[in-house]
Amino acid sequence: MSKGYDVYGTFRRVSTPNFWRLQSLGIFDDVHLIPADLVDLSSLIEAIRMSKPNEVYNLAAQSFVGASFTTPIGTGLITGMGVVKVLEAVRQTDKNIRLYQASTSELFGNVSTKVQNEDTPFYPQSPYSAAKLYGHWMVEIYRDAYDMFTCCGILFNHESPLRGMEFVTRKISNAAAKIKLGLQSKLTLGNVMSKRDWGYAPEYVESMWLMLQQESPEDYVIATNEIHSVKEFVHTAFEYLDLSDDHLKIDKSLFRPLDVPYLQGDYSKAEAKMNWRPKIRFKDLVKIMVDSDVKNWTRWLNGERFPWDAPNYPTELSILTETKKI
Repeated sequence: MSKGYDVYGTFRRVSTPNFWRLQSLGIFDDVHLIPADLVDLSSLIEAIRMSKPNEVYNLAAQSFVGASFTTPIGTGLITGMGVVKVLEAVRQTDKNIRLYQASTSELFGNVSTKVQNEDTPFYPQSPYSAAKLYGHWMVEIYRDAYDMFTCCGILFNHESPLRGMEFVTRKISNAAAKIKLGLQSKLTLGNVMSKRDWGYAPEYVESMWLMLQQESPEDYVIATNEIHSVKEFVHTAFEYLDLSDDHLKIDKSLFRPLDVPYLQGDYSKAEAKMNWRPKIRFKDLVKIMVDSDVKNWTRWLNGERFPWDAPNYPTELSILTETKKI
């Protein structure tokens, strides 16, 4: 929008619509919303006909790695086959549309290389990453077979205060805020030794846009080239709020059947070809997320009501209800 785009967004019909992110950013009324579903090709074609886009950014997926182990078939249909339906909708409607596909660092999986770039072999370790890999290769096939401008951003973990609470970074920042405010005593996690390359989501979205502005379509790794463990994320968040690491509790039942121990990206190609580089680093990212959750819980305790995701979670709702009584 800041670049002068007229923005259309698709959304999946549910019994209780949820647009809290758009509302919290103050842009709900500025986005043209069109109902569509990745399992329904006709709805995607209709969305493209209605919006007549120059660029399509496919960010839709069943995107939670842990959930993909319990819903592997649904994950394959949405995260894998859904990409093909988006590609077909573009191909059948207007092949001049430029298309961005959200790939993931999870494609690399259990690799032996210390740092991953565009030439690193893929070795997926979850139904989610396997489905993403199918979509990734289909984007490349459509690019070559139909001469379409399609590209994939192989984005390493990108976080912000808008991250869902089921994801570990937001789970940490939210719990740290509640512990600081006396609303919670422990943060319970599974494998805290996994290491990831964490960046700031708004900067990564800028890279998506840059990919579609290039003369030719190519795939790019987007990362920070820094690596930190989940335990480091917890320590940094707790230390920032003067909390002890004793508030952390490990529950082995939360471990995944397969887990990726180490992912670190090399963004050299993006820097060389698009002049893109990350600015927000690890400690600043943690502070941004923790500050946001402390602010939101404080606002709620002071009686404010505003667009926020906490009321959508039963565990959070019980706390919100109790604080309202107080």
